[in-house]
Amino acid sequence: MVEIAPGAVPSPNIWNSPQVYEIENRAVDPDGTLESAMWAIRPWAGATVLDLGCGTGFHLPRFAREAARVIGVEPHSALAAAARRRVRDHPNVSVRVGAAQAIPLPDASVDVVHVRWAYFFGPGCEPGLAELSRVVRRGGAIFIIDNDATRSTFGRWFRRGLPSYDPDAVERFWARQGFAREPLMIRWSFASRADLAAVLRIEFPAELAEEFLREHEGCEVDYAVNLWWRCP
Repeated sequence: MVEIAPGAVPSPNIWNSPQVYEIENRAVDPDGTLESAMWAIRPWAGATVLDLGCGTGFHLPRFAREAARVIGVEPHSALAAAARRRVRDHPNVSVRVGAAQAIPLPDASVDVVHVRWAYFFGPGCEPGLAELSRVVRRGGAIFIIDNDATRSTFGRWFRRGLPSYDPDAVERFWARQGFAREPLMIRWSFASRADLAAVLRIEFPAELAEEFLREHEGCEVDYAVNLWWRCP
């Protein structure tokens, strides 16, 4: 029986298709643009890092190379179990089941928070943001990576898949919450068209996924994101 932490917002892409989502993780940002941008703002060498919504733990080993301690928190118990298996040879990494609205960590216990396409999509995520403010120490940093729907091929696809999405309202929300915005351009880079097709089919309705495949050639997709960050 899979346990879901109370209050968790479902993530059908990874919850229902973790193996395909693994392909997507491998394809995202092969140039390390996101990591470099975060490191320039607040390095995590010797720090305690929280990866909130860590899924199967794809990013945990990378943080563990420099961090003193890495904690993954994931609301889906089966994904959390997969993350534990992934980091079983990393003694400085632990994984816990929990939701953004009730992070299972003490006050002021984390230096750097990494949240990537997990729960934080603007209005409605205030409880999770309050929790982040609680667990982050003074001098720490919160990094939230989200789609920039105003530009890039993926941004256009995102708007077609979610026409009710209002990028201006989302930007105003983060500004009110005290977050700075770092607009970045990354890319998807897949090993094959079959991999691209599999990922599009977990990210978009079937009809749209097929349209995008017909419209777009090759195995790479330009992808705009916003790195929202705040140093409490």
